[in-house]
Amino acid sequence: MNGVVTLGEFIIETQSDFPDAKGDLTKVLSAIRLAAKIVNREVTKAGLVDIIGTEGNTNVQGEEQQKLDVYANEQFISAIKGQKAVCGIGSEEMESFMSLENETGDGKYIFLMDPLDGSSNIDVNVSVGTIFSIYRKKSAGSVCEDDFLQPGIKQVAAGYVIYGSSTMLVYTTGHGVNGFTLDPSIGVFCLSHPNMRIPDEGIYYSINEGNYINFPEGVKKFIKHCQEPDEKTNRPYQSRYIGSLVSDFHRNLIKGGIYMYPPTSKYNHGKLRLMYECNPLAFIAEQAGGLASDGYRRIMSILPEEIHQRSPLFIGSRKMVEKAENFLNRYQ
Repeated sequence: MNGVVTLGEFIIETQSDFPDAKGDLTKVLSAIRLAAKIVNREVTKAGLVDIIGTEGNTNVQGEEQQKLDVYANEQFISAIKGQKAVCGIGSEEMESFMSLENETGDGKYIFLMDPLDGSSNIDVNVSVGTIFSIYRKKSAGSVCEDDFLQPGIKQVAAGYVIYGSSTMLVYTTGHGVNGFTLDPSIGVFCLSHPNMRIPDEGIYYSINEGNYINFPEGVKKFIKHCQEPDEKTNRPYQSRYIGSLVSDFHRNLIKGGIYMYPPTSKYNHGKLRLMYECNPLAFIAEQAGGLASDGYRRIMSILPEEIHQRSPLFIGSRKMVEKAENFLNRYQ
């Protein structure tokens, strides 16, 4: 591929990675591309229209829905329906999964998403994003909950869109990680970050230290480790925490670092959603040479028991995640 490579061209060029595919995955990725551009349009003019603020409802997790949460959810569902390659959709904003079998016929993929991660930051002009994950339908009959309750190792593709100073779509199909930046002048995603790799050792640690008193002892010890001066290991590390998971992960993916959302006294099982946030980002991290753990085990090995299951998350540079696990095991 020479010169500027668009996302559409890249998807077609890499179809050979799936010799048994019939183009359905390409359709799903194309739908994501379309929905991302539509959501980006609304995010970039959020302060000019009645799209910021709360919707007045709460989602299944009991969190207050933002207007853009609802909008993004609707746009991605609409785009996915249009390609007729997906038989079921699960969303952080919906109580249960949505069957599309009556509309898509023999669609063979399952689509999971956090339509607008970090949406509470829209009102203060902080970057937000969309996280998505794609699985193959595994049941022989009608789509059912078991089709969604698959471990992360079964993912066919995963990615995220970050709506920031520039808009990027980053994804993997299990053959490395590639990033595409939206050129607003022509409305096309162009390959800008080919074969993304996360450094083995980073310089950033990302965690909400306001919850420090409620962290497990191992996490507290690891934070102190990050803060201690040590020239051999380039410590102290720099603390960076935005509060938008996609933004924090994206920075660490490029520059190296670790993002942590451990269990707390309020969220004993962690706060982040395993299916909508942890698994897709774990797939990307591993494909880029990093690691993702719940502190004790590989995120993508966890067998989910419910579609909205929560999990702790330690993700980023390989050596930093391994070190965090060591501290957690030492101070159980």
